[in-house]
Amino acid sequence: MRREISRYMLLIMAITLAMVYGLTIFIMYREISGLVREQILQEADYIAGALNVSGKGYMRELDQALVSTRVTLISEDGEVLYDTDEEEFRFGNHLDRPEIRDALEKGRGTDLRRSSSIGEEMYYCAVLLEDGSVLRISKSAGTPLAIALRLLPAILLIGAAMVVAAVLMTGYSVRSLIRPVNQLDLNEPLKNDVYEELTPLLKRIDRQNREKEAVGEMRMEFSANVSHELKTPLTSISGYAEIMKNGLVKPADTVRFAEKIYREAGRMITLIDDIIRLSRLDEGIRSDPDQIIDMYDLAAEVLGNLEEKARANRVELSQSGAHCRVRGEKQTLYEVVYNLADNAIKYNHPGGSVSIETSFSQGRSVIRVKDTGIGIPEDQTERIFERFYRVDKSHSRATGGTGLGLSIVKHGVYAHNGQIKVDSALGKGTTMTVTLESA
Repeated sequence: MRREISRYMLLIMAITLAMVYGLTIFIMYREISGLVREQILQEADYIAGALNVSGKGYMRELDQALVSTRVTLISEDGEVLYDTDEEEFRFGNHLDRPEIRDALEKGRGTDLRRSSSIGEEMYYCAVLLEDGSVLRISKSAGTPLAIALRLLPAILLIGAAMVVAAVLMTGYSVRSLIRPVNQLDLNEPLKNDVYEELTPLLKRIDRQNREKEAVGEMRMEFSANVSHELKTPLTSISGYAEIMKNGLVKPADTVRFAEKIYREAGRMITLIDDIIRLSRLDEGIRSDPDQIIDMYDLAAEVLGNLEEKARANRVELSQSGAHCRVRGEKQTLYEVVYNLADNAIKYNHPGGSVSIETSFSQGRSVIRVKDTGIGIPEDQTERIFERFYRVDKSHSRATGGTGLGLSIVKHGVYAHNGQIKVDSALGKGTTMTVTLESA
Protein backbone atom coordinates (compact mmCIF):
# COMPACT_ATOMS: atom_id res chain seq x y z
CA MET A 1 0.00 0.00 0.00
CA ARG A 2 2.82 2.40 0.89
CA ARG A 3 4.57 1.70 -2.41
CA GLU A 4 1.35 2.22 -4.37
CA ILE A 5 0.61 5.55 -2.69
CA SER A 6 4.20 6.74 -3.24
CA ARG A 7 4.08 5.76 -6.91
CA TYR A 8 0.79 7.52 -7.51
CA MET A 9 1.89 10.67 -5.69
CA LEU A 10 5.14 10.85 -7.69
CA LEU A 11 3.24 10.24 -10.92
CA ILE A 12 0.82 13.05 -10.07
CA MET A 13 3.77 15.31 -9.24
CA ALA A 14 5.50 14.53 -12.57
CA ILE A 15 2.31 15.15 -14.55
CA THR A 16 1.73 18.39 -12.63
CA LEU A 17 5.28 19.61 -13.35
CA ALA A 18 4.94 18.79 -17.05
CA MET A 19 1.62 20.62 -17.24
CA VAL A 20 3.01 23.63 -15.35
CA TYR A 21 6.05 23.80 -17.65
CA GLY A 22 3.89 23.51 -20.77
CA LEU A 23 1.50 26.20 -19.56
CA THR A 24 4.43 28.42 -18.55
CA ILE A 25 5.99 28.14 -22.01
CA PHE A 26 2.63 28.79 -23.66
CA ILE A 27 1.86 31.83 -21.54
CA MET A 28 5.40 33.21 -21.91
CA TYR A 29 5.26 32.72 -25.69
CA ARG A 30 1.95 34.56 -25.92
CA GLU A 31 3.11 37.39 -23.67
CA ILE A 32 6.44 37.83 -25.43
CA SER A 33 4.71 37.60 -28.83
CA GLY A 34 2.37 40.38 -27.74
CA LEU A 35 5.30 42.49 -26.62
CA VAL A 36 7.08 41.92 -29.94
CA ARG A 37 3.98 43.00 -31.84
CA GLU A 38 3.62 46.09 -29.70
CA GLN A 39 7.29 46.86 -30.19
CA ILE A 40 7.00 46.50 -33.98
CA LEU A 41 3.95 48.77 -34.05
CA GLN A 42 5.69 51.40 -31.91
CA GLU A 43 8.86 51.23 -33.99
CA ALA A 44 6.84 51.46 -37.21
CA ASP A 45 5.01 54.56 -35.97
CA TYR A 46 8.25 56.11 -34.69
CA ILE A 47 10.22 55.50 -37.92
CA ALA A 48 7.28 56.53 -40.09
CA GLY A 49 7.03 59.80 -38.18
CA ALA A 50 10.77 60.39 -38.57
CA LEU A 51 10.66 59.68 -42.32
CA ASN A 52 7.68 61.99 -42.81
CA VAL A 53 9.67 64.79 -41.17
CA SER A 54 13.28 64.06 -42.31
CA GLY A 55 12.68 62.39 -45.65
CA LYS A 56 14.10 59.19 -47.05
CA GLY A 57 17.64 60.24 -46.30
CA TYR A 58 16.99 59.22 -42.71
CA MET A 59 17.06 55.55 -43.83
CA ARG A 60 20.87 55.53 -43.89
CA GLU A 61 21.00 56.46 -40.19
CA LEU A 62 18.49 53.67 -39.42
CA ASP A 63 20.73 51.13 -41.11
CA GLN A 64 23.39 51.80 -38.47
CA ALA A 65 21.03 52.20 -35.48
CA LEU A 66 18.81 49.09 -35.96
CA VAL A 67 20.24 45.71 -35.10
CA SER A 68 17.45 43.11 -34.84
CA THR A 69 14.77 45.04 -36.70
CA ARG A 70 14.54 44.90 -40.45
CA VAL A 71 13.24 48.02 -42.23
CA THR A 72 12.06 48.08 -45.84
CA LEU A 73 10.85 51.05 -47.88
CA ILE A 74 8.46 50.13 -50.70
CA SER A 75 7.00 52.38 -53.41
CA GLU A 76 3.29 52.61 -54.01
CA ASP A 77 3.67 50.35 -57.05
CA GLY A 78 5.37 47.61 -54.95
CA GLU A 79 9.03 48.16 -55.86
CA VAL A 80 11.61 47.97 -53.03
CA LEU A 81 13.27 51.36 -52.64
CA TYR A 82 15.46 50.54 -49.66
CA ASP A 83 16.10 47.68 -47.20
CA THR A 84 18.45 47.32 -44.24
CA ASP A 85 19.37 43.97 -45.82
CA GLU A 86 20.73 44.84 -49.28
CA GLU A 87 19.91 41.42 -50.56
CA GLU A 88 16.26 42.42 -50.55
CA PHE A 89 16.88 44.27 -53.82
CA ARG A 90 17.25 40.92 -55.51
CA PHE A 91 13.56 40.09 -54.94
CA GLY A 92 10.65 41.15 -57.07
CA ASN A 93 7.58 43.28 -56.55
CA HIS A 94 6.04 43.37 -53.01
CA LEU A 95 2.59 44.57 -53.94
CA ASP A 96 1.13 41.10 -53.37
CA ARG A 97 2.22 41.01 -49.72
CA PRO A 98 -0.82 41.19 -47.37
CA GLU A 99 0.64 43.85 -45.08
CA ILE A 100 1.55 46.06 -48.08
CA ARG A 101 -1.97 45.83 -49.56
CA ASP A 102 -3.57 46.63 -46.20
CA ALA A 103 -1.23 49.60 -45.69
CA LEU A 104 -2.06 51.06 -49.11
CA GLU A 105 -5.79 50.59 -48.51
CA LYS A 106 -6.17 51.23 -44.75
CA GLY A 107 -2.99 53.02 -43.75
CA ARG A 108 -1.56 50.08 -41.77
CA GLY A 109 -1.23 46.34 -42.21
CA THR A 110 0.24 43.40 -40.28
CA ASP A 111 1.00 39.77 -41.06
CA LEU A 112 2.75 36.71 -39.67
CA ARG A 113 4.30 34.31 -42.21
CA ARG A 114 7.43 32.48 -43.18
CA SER A 115 9.95 34.67 -44.99
CA SER A 116 11.14 33.21 -48.29
CA SER A 117 14.44 35.12 -48.07
CA ILE A 118 15.35 34.34 -44.43
CA GLY A 119 13.60 30.98 -44.08
CA GLU A 120 11.85 31.60 -40.71
CA GLU A 121 8.60 32.93 -39.27
CA MET A 122 8.46 36.75 -39.29
CA TYR A 123 6.19 39.49 -37.91
CA TYR A 124 5.46 42.21 -40.47
CA CYS A 125 4.01 45.70 -39.90
CA ALA A 126 3.55 48.14 -42.79
CA VAL A 127 2.66 51.88 -42.50
CA LEU A 128 1.64 54.23 -45.34
CA LEU A 129 3.88 57.32 -45.49
CA GLU A 130 2.75 60.82 -46.51
CA ASP A 131 4.49 60.59 -49.89
CA GLY A 132 2.52 57.41 -50.77
CA SER A 133 5.33 54.93 -50.17
CA VAL A 134 5.11 52.18 -47.55
CA LEU A 135 7.41 51.60 -44.60
CA ARG A 136 7.61 47.95 -43.49
CA ILE A 137 9.08 46.74 -40.19
CA SER A 138 9.78 43.01 -39.61
CA LYS A 139 11.15 40.90 -36.76
CA SER A 140 11.72 37.21 -36.26
CA ALA A 141 8.78 35.35 -34.70
CA GLY A 142 11.26 32.89 -33.23
CA THR A 143 12.34 35.37 -30.60
CA PRO A 144 9.58 34.50 -28.04
CA LEU A 145 10.17 30.75 -28.51
CA ALA A 146 13.92 31.19 -28.23
CA ILE A 147 13.47 33.08 -24.97
CA ALA A 148 11.20 30.35 -23.63
CA LEU A 149 13.68 27.63 -24.65
CA ARG A 150 16.53 29.51 -22.99
CA LEU A 151 14.56 29.19 -19.76
CA LEU A 152 14.28 25.42 -20.19
CA PRO A 153 17.47 24.47 -18.25
CA ALA A 154 16.45 26.64 -15.31
CA ILE A 155 12.95 25.17 -15.34
CA LEU A 156 14.34 21.63 -15.53
CA LEU A 157 16.66 22.37 -12.61
CA ILE A 158 13.75 23.69 -10.60
CA GLY A 159 11.72 20.62 -11.63
CA ALA A 160 14.51 18.27 -10.48
CA ALA A 161 14.68 20.05 -7.14
CA MET A 162 10.90 19.77 -6.81
CA VAL A 163 11.03 16.04 -7.63
CA VAL A 164 13.63 15.48 -4.88
CA ALA A 165 11.51 17.50 -2.47
CA ALA A 166 8.42 15.57 -3.61
CA VAL A 167 10.13 12.22 -2.96
CA LEU A 168 11.07 13.27 0.57
CA MET A 169 7.65 14.79 1.27
CA THR A 170 5.89 11.76 -0.24
CA GLY A 171 7.81 9.36 2.00
CA TYR A 172 6.96 11.42 5.08
CA SER A 173 3.32 11.88 4.02
CA VAL A 174 2.85 8.18 3.26
CA ARG A 175 4.31 7.17 6.62
CA SER A 176 2.02 9.66 8.34
CA LEU A 177 -0.99 8.37 6.41
CA ILE A 178 -0.22 4.70 6.98
CA ARG A 179 0.68 4.94 10.67
CA PRO A 180 -2.95 5.29 11.95
CA VAL A 181 -4.00 2.38 9.70
CA ASN A 182 -1.24 0.14 11.07
CA GLN A 183 -2.29 1.03 14.61
CA LEU A 184 -5.97 0.14 14.14
CA ASP A 185 -7.53 -1.91 16.90
CA LEU A 186 -9.48 -4.46 14.86
CA ASN A 187 -11.03 -5.99 17.98
CA GLU A 188 -12.78 -2.69 18.75
CA PRO A 189 -12.85 -1.04 15.29
CA LEU A 190 -15.44 1.64 16.09
CA LYS A 191 -13.26 3.05 18.88
CA ASN A 192 -10.53 4.05 16.41
CA ASP A 193 -10.27 7.80 15.84
CA VAL A 194 -9.09 7.54 12.25
CA TYR A 195 -9.93 8.78 8.75
CA GLU A 196 -13.59 9.29 7.93
CA GLU A 197 -13.14 7.33 4.67
CA LEU A 198 -12.35 4.20 6.71
CA THR A 199 -15.58 4.37 8.71
CA PRO A 200 -17.59 2.07 6.34
CA LEU A 201 -14.76 -0.49 6.44
CA LEU A 202 -14.52 -0.34 10.23
CA LYS A 203 -18.28 -0.76 10.51
CA ARG A 204 -18.11 -3.88 8.33
CA ILE A 205 -15.26 -5.25 10.46
CA ASP A 206 -17.25 -4.55 13.62
CA ARG A 207 -20.31 -6.27 12.14
CA GLN A 208 -18.19 -9.27 11.12
CA ASN A 209 -16.64 -9.39 14.59
CA ARG A 210 -20.07 -9.45 16.19
CA GLU A 211 -21.23 -12.11 13.73
CA LYS A 212 -18.17 -14.22 14.51
CA GLU A 213 -18.83 -13.82 18.23
CA ALA A 214 -22.45 -14.80 17.73
CA VAL A 215 -21.43 -17.81 15.67
CA GLY A 216 -18.84 -18.76 18.30
CA GLU A 217 -21.38 -18.48 21.08
CA MET A 218 -23.89 -20.44 19.02
CA ARG A 219 -21.35 -23.20 18.42
CA MET A 220 -20.49 -23.38 22.10
CA GLU A 221 -24.16 -23.48 22.99
CA PHE A 222 -24.76 -26.05 20.26
CA SER A 223 -21.93 -28.25 21.57
CA ALA A 224 -23.24 -27.95 25.12
CA ASN A 225 -26.78 -28.80 24.00
CA VAL A 226 -25.62 -31.75 21.92
CA SER A 227 -23.62 -33.06 24.86
CA HIS A 228 -26.61 -32.66 27.15
CA GLU A 229 -29.06 -34.19 24.68
CA LEU A 230 -26.79 -37.19 24.09
CA LYS A 231 -25.89 -37.61 27.75
CA THR A 232 -29.50 -38.01 28.87
CA PRO A 233 -30.35 -41.08 26.75
CA LEU A 234 -26.85 -42.52 27.21
CA THR A 235 -27.26 -42.28 30.97
CA SER A 236 -30.61 -44.08 30.74
CA ILE A 237 -29.19 -46.77 28.45
CA SER A 238 -26.16 -47.24 30.70
CA GLY A 239 -28.32 -47.44 33.82
CA TYR A 240 -30.76 -49.98 32.36
CA ALA A 241 -27.93 -52.05 30.89
CA GLU A 242 -26.07 -52.07 34.21
CA ILE A 243 -29.16 -53.26 36.08
CA MET A 244 -29.70 -56.01 33.54
CA LYS A 245 -26.01 -57.02 33.65
CA ASN A 246 -26.08 -57.34 37.43
CA GLY A 247 -29.11 -59.64 37.22
CA LEU A 248 -31.31 -57.22 39.14
CA VAL A 249 -34.12 -57.37 36.59
CA LYS A 250 -36.84 -59.91 36.92
CA PRO A 251 -37.41 -62.00 33.80
CA ALA A 252 -40.85 -60.50 33.48
CA ASP A 253 -39.34 -56.95 33.37
CA THR A 254 -36.60 -57.73 30.83
CA VAL A 255 -38.75 -56.80 27.83
CA ARG A 256 -39.79 -53.53 29.47
CA PHE A 257 -36.15 -52.59 30.18
CA ALA A 258 -35.09 -53.58 26.67
CA GLU A 259 -37.88 -51.45 25.28
CA LYS A 260 -36.63 -48.43 27.27
CA ILE A 261 -33.07 -49.00 26.00
CA TYR A 262 -34.39 -49.30 22.45
CA ARG A 263 -36.45 -46.11 22.80
CA GLU A 264 -33.49 -44.10 24.18
CA ALA A 265 -31.21 -45.44 21.44
CA GLY A 266 -33.79 -44.43 18.84
CA ARG A 267 -33.91 -40.99 20.37
CA MET A 268 -30.11 -40.74 20.04
CA ILE A 269 -30.21 -41.87 16.42
CA THR A 270 -32.90 -39.32 15.62
CA LEU A 271 -30.86 -36.57 17.26
CA ILE A 272 -27.70 -37.54 15.38
CA ASP A 273 -29.61 -37.73 12.09
CA ASP A 274 -31.00 -34.24 12.69
CA ILE A 275 -27.53 -32.87 13.52
CA ILE A 276 -26.06 -34.38 10.35
CA ARG A 277 -28.96 -33.07 8.26
CA LEU A 278 -28.60 -29.57 9.73
CA SER A 279 -24.83 -29.57 9.17
CA ARG A 280 -25.32 -30.51 5.52
CA LEU A 281 -27.81 -27.67 5.09
CA ASP A 282 -25.36 -25.24 6.74
CA GLU A 283 -22.67 -26.28 4.27
CA GLY A 284 -25.03 -26.14 1.30
CA ILE A 285 -24.56 -29.84 0.53
CA ARG A 286 -27.40 -31.53 -1.35
CA SER A 287 -27.81 -35.27 -1.52
CA ASP A 288 -29.94 -35.29 -4.68
CA PRO A 289 -29.99 -33.09 -7.79
CA ASP A 290 -32.73 -30.47 -8.13
CA GLN A 291 -35.97 -31.58 -9.71
CA ILE A 292 -39.47 -30.25 -10.31
CA ILE A 293 -41.62 -31.04 -7.25
CA ASP A 294 -45.38 -30.80 -6.94
CA MET A 295 -45.87 -29.38 -3.43
CA TYR A 296 -49.52 -30.52 -3.30
CA ASP A 297 -48.46 -34.13 -3.88
CA LEU A 298 -45.58 -33.72 -1.44
CA ALA A 299 -47.95 -32.44 1.27
CA ALA A 300 -50.27 -35.39 0.62
CA GLU A 301 -47.35 -37.78 1.09
CA VAL A 302 -46.42 -36.08 4.39
CA LEU A 303 -49.98 -36.25 5.71
CA GLY A 304 -50.18 -39.91 4.73
CA ASN A 305 -47.04 -40.70 6.73
CA LEU A 306 -48.31 -38.74 9.75
CA GLU A 307 -51.82 -40.18 9.71
CA GLU A 308 -51.13 -42.79 12.39
CA LYS A 309 -49.48 -40.26 14.69
CA ALA A 310 -52.37 -37.82 14.21
CA ARG A 311 -54.85 -40.58 15.03
CA ALA A 312 -52.92 -41.39 18.22
CA ASN A 313 -53.04 -37.73 19.23
CA ARG A 314 -56.69 -37.40 18.18
CA VAL A 315 -55.84 -34.66 15.65
CA GLU A 316 -57.71 -34.31 12.37
CA LEU A 317 -55.63 -33.82 9.18
CA SER A 318 -56.83 -32.04 6.03
CA GLN A 319 -55.45 -30.72 2.75
CA SER A 320 -56.55 -28.09 0.22
CA GLY A 321 -55.23 -25.86 -2.56
CA ALA A 322 -53.62 -26.19 -5.98
CA HIS A 323 -50.87 -28.26 -7.58
CA CYS A 324 -48.03 -25.72 -7.40
CA ARG A 325 -44.56 -26.77 -8.54
CA VAL A 326 -41.11 -25.68 -7.36
CA ARG A 327 -37.55 -26.60 -8.30
CA GLY A 328 -35.39 -28.06 -5.54
CA GLU A 329 -34.24 -31.10 -3.61
CA LYS A 330 -37.20 -33.28 -2.77
CA GLN A 331 -35.77 -34.78 0.43
CA THR A 332 -35.08 -31.34 1.94
CA LEU A 333 -38.49 -29.94 1.00
CA TYR A 334 -40.15 -33.10 2.33
CA GLU A 335 -38.39 -32.57 5.69
CA VAL A 336 -39.53 -28.93 5.73
CA VAL A 337 -43.20 -29.83 5.32
CA TYR A 338 -42.91 -32.95 7.50
CA ASN A 339 -41.35 -31.09 10.46
CA LEU A 340 -43.95 -28.31 10.26
CA ALA A 341 -46.84 -30.79 10.18
CA ASP A 342 -45.23 -33.00 12.85
CA ASN A 343 -44.88 -30.02 15.20
CA ALA A 344 -48.46 -28.98 14.47
CA ILE A 345 -49.63 -32.45 15.61
CA LYS A 346 -47.35 -32.66 18.67
CA TYR A 347 -48.31 -29.24 20.03
CA ASN A 348 -52.02 -29.59 19.43
CA HIS A 349 -55.01 -30.31 21.65
CA PRO A 350 -56.94 -33.60 21.55
CA GLY A 351 -59.71 -33.01 19.03
CA GLY A 352 -57.70 -30.31 17.27
CA SER A 353 -56.88 -30.05 13.57
CA VAL A 354 -53.94 -29.57 11.21
CA SER A 355 -54.39 -28.39 7.62
CA ILE A 356 -51.93 -27.93 4.75
CA GLU A 357 -52.82 -25.51 1.95
CA THR A 358 -50.81 -25.02 -1.26
CA SER A 359 -51.42 -22.04 -3.55
CA PHE A 360 -49.91 -19.44 -5.90
CA SER A 361 -49.26 -15.80 -5.01
CA GLN A 362 -47.55 -13.30 -7.32
CA GLY A 363 -45.70 -15.98 -9.22
CA ARG A 364 -44.55 -17.84 -6.11
CA SER A 365 -45.66 -21.07 -4.47
CA VAL A 366 -47.08 -20.79 -0.96
CA ILE A 367 -47.39 -23.65 1.55
CA ARG A 368 -49.38 -22.97 4.75
CA VAL A 369 -49.43 -25.37 7.69
CA LYS A 370 -52.16 -24.33 10.11
CA ASP A 371 -53.03 -25.89 13.47
CA THR A 372 -55.39 -25.24 16.38
CA GLY A 373 -52.75 -26.05 18.98
CA ILE A 374 -51.27 -24.36 22.03
CA GLY A 375 -49.74 -21.48 20.08
CA ILE A 376 -46.47 -19.62 20.62
CA PRO A 377 -45.95 -16.62 22.91
CA GLU A 378 -45.37 -13.46 20.87
CA ASP A 379 -41.99 -12.79 22.51
CA GLN A 380 -40.71 -16.22 21.46
CA THR A 381 -41.72 -16.38 17.78
CA GLU A 382 -38.27 -15.13 16.71
CA ARG A 383 -36.44 -17.79 18.74
CA ILE A 384 -38.29 -20.94 17.77
CA PHE A 385 -35.92 -21.49 14.81
CA GLU A 386 -32.87 -21.55 17.09
CA ARG A 387 -31.22 -24.92 17.55
CA PHE A 388 -32.43 -26.85 20.60
CA TYR A 389 -34.80 -24.03 21.57
CA ARG A 390 -38.11 -25.27 22.97
CA VAL A 391 -41.10 -23.15 23.89
CA ASP A 392 -42.50 -25.85 26.18
CA LYS A 393 -39.50 -27.92 27.29
CA SER A 394 -41.47 -30.42 29.35
CA HIS A 395 -43.91 -31.07 26.52
CA SER A 396 -41.07 -31.42 24.03
CA ARG A 397 -39.29 -34.00 26.17
CA ALA A 398 -42.49 -35.98 26.54
CA THR A 399 -43.10 -36.05 22.80
CA GLY A 400 -39.49 -36.93 22.00
CA GLY A 401 -38.54 -33.73 20.20
CA THR A 402 -34.86 -32.98 19.57
CA GLY A 403 -35.26 -29.20 19.31
CA LEU A 404 -33.76 -29.19 15.79
CA GLY A 405 -36.88 -29.61 13.67
CA LEU A 406 -37.61 -25.92 13.07
CA SER A 407 -33.90 -25.17 12.55
CA ILE A 408 -33.94 -27.75 9.76
CA VAL A 409 -37.09 -26.09 8.38
CA LYS A 410 -35.48 -22.64 8.38
CA HIS A 411 -32.24 -23.76 6.73
CA GLY A 412 -34.10 -25.92 4.24
CA VAL A 413 -36.29 -23.00 3.16
CA TYR A 414 -33.31 -20.62 2.91
CA ALA A 415 -31.39 -23.22 0.89
CA HIS A 416 -34.19 -22.89 -1.71
CA ASN A 417 -34.15 -19.05 -1.62
CA GLY A 418 -37.48 -19.06 0.15
CA GLN A 419 -39.03 -17.31 3.15
CA ILE A 420 -40.91 -18.49 6.20
CA LYS A 421 -43.41 -16.51 8.29
CA VAL A 422 -44.96 -17.31 11.67
CA ASP A 423 -48.42 -16.17 12.75
CA SER A 424 -49.44 -17.43 16.17
CA ALA A 425 -51.67 -16.60 19.09
CA LEU A 426 -51.19 -18.24 22.48
CA GLY A 427 -53.89 -20.86 23.01
CA LYS A 428 -55.41 -20.32 19.55
CA GLY A 429 -53.01 -22.04 17.19
CA THR A 430 -50.22 -21.31 14.74
CA THR A 431 -49.88 -20.80 11.00
CA MET A 432 -46.50 -21.40 9.33
CA THR A 433 -46.27 -19.93 5.81
CA VAL A 434 -43.45 -20.98 3.47
CA THR A 435 -42.98 -19.07 0.20
CA LEU A 436 -40.82 -20.56 -2.59
CA GLU A 437 -40.04 -19.62 -6.17
CA SER A 438 -42.33 -21.41 -8.60
CA ALA A 439 -40.75 -23.63 -11.26
